[in-house]
Amino acid sequence: MKSDFIYSLDNKRYHTLNYHILQKFGSRVFKAVIDAGFTCPNIDGTLGFGGCTYCTSGAAEFTNPSDVSVSAQIELEKQRIYKKWGRVPVIAYFQAHTNTYADLSKLKRLYEEALSVQGVVGLSIATRPDCLDDEKISYLKELSQKTYLTVELGLQTAFDETAKKINRGYLFDAFEHTFNKLKQNGIRVCVHLINGLIDETPQMMIQTAKTLGKMKPDAVKIHLLHIMKGTVCQKEYEDLKLIPMTIEDYIKTVCEQLRYLPPECVIERITGDGSKENLIAPRWSTNKIAVLGGIDKFMEENNIYQGDKCHTID
Repeated sequence: MKSDFIYSLDNKRYHTLNYHILQKFGSRVFKAVIDAGFTCPNIDGTLGFGGCTYCTSGAAEFTNPSDVSVSAQIELEKQRIYKKWGRVPVIAYFQAHTNTYADLSKLKRLYEEALSVQGVVGLSIATRPDCLDDEKISYLKELSQKTYLTVELGLQTAFDETAKKINRGYLFDAFEHTFNKLKQNGIRVCVHLINGLIDETPQMMIQTAKTLGKMKPDAVKIHLLHIMKGTVCQKEYEDLKLIPMTIEDYIKTVCEQLRYLPPECVIERITGDGSKENLIAPRWSTNKIAVLGGIDKFMEENNIYQGDKCHTID
């Protein structure tokens, strides 16, 4: 059954990525994941070592190693995507670590190599707000005028005390400054949030959504904190300092966060994937169908929609 929410093609009461992509391209489009060999200032010693406390490889599980060229990785990803979905367009997704953390000349070479691959209709670039200077933003503005470009900024939380605990390496002011610069230059921005960070309450997670909602991002990805093997989070969990969210609390928190995000904001992700092999907790997160279905059910039963509390943000 289709909901009354205008940015959905099905029963969703939030602005689905599927709706956005079909409106933009008229067909399905999938992301070709790339590891271009970048590092991070929070890993290489510039700001710190080890990355954020939840960091494993800097991204998801990769199909291809970073020593394979960008174009070759895209071709391999296309084979994977085409096998399931047919010959659909793809977006080159620079996902691993901080993908603007290099000289501009290197960034131009890598991004333009990706755009030269047949079937690529856009770029998605994951990065940090402290790795985007005016020169890089000016170049990204040029790119955004000739292709479908998204800059993905990791915020995770609007609370600076939490940012310090997770070793993020920058404060909210730095995020706000870069976010505003990108928006002023007409660049599409997708912001990442993580629910379940150490010592954060559901009220804090909702407040982060309120803060972000006032900024009117183009898109948001909402993740659950996955406690993975080999991370600082693992030790915090074992020492009982980090308590994973329950599925019930996650669903309720996400639904309330959605209410403060403008309806025009695309929800590109509403739960995350963690390698089952390396995931320690919460194990319920491996059942994405239960999480997604739980969100749909909660929103319907409580008659709530994305953005229905936007007007109440002070």
